[in-house]
Amino acid sequence: MNLVEYITTFIEFYVITMSNSESSTLNDDIKNTTNQNDSPGSGEIDTSLEKAIELYKKIYEKEDMSEKERKEMEHICELIKNRQIITQSADHEAIQIKNTTNTIVTGPPTLTRFEKARIMGSRALQLSLGAPPFIDFSENITTSLEIAMDELRQKVIPIIIRRTLPNGDYQNIPIEQFE
Repeated sequence: MNLVEYITTFIEFYVITMSNSESSTLNDDIKNTTNQNDSPGSGEIDTSLEKAIELYKKIYEKEDMSEKERKEMEHICELIKNRQIITQSADHEAIQIKNTTNTIVTGPPTLTRFEKARIMGSRALQLSLGAPPFIDFSENITTSLEIAMDELRQKVIPIIIRRTLPNGDYQNIPIEQFE
């Protein structure tokens, strides 16, 4: 039995033996629990509102509060309970933001470091798998990542960046438009 098989067997054994056991920590209130319904929307009750109100009360409640201060706190808690939580607008359709003047409307006018990393990584992978380079490179460039960096610097990679807003609207920006 090699090391990988041994570790896999040990982990499976540990999971089986510990799945129904109680916790052996100093705090006896903690127990191992398993959730029978892992799928979302399967009858789970969202208690985050109650937890938020309890936390608010813990922070702002004092022992020597006057009746007026208690009524004000209860009023604020009622306001928190009555707030409507909007997760997503049901009637909004995602649309493309057209840039008629070739300006970048969403985000900074330059590529972000995340966009650069994604482009260079994807292009370096393509080059390492045999894709032809878009530039003539000299003898001092040795890796596919250096070629990808040089291609990005010269803006010859035929790619369009899609920047999406939180409401779903997006703008497609060709790489030539970035500064």
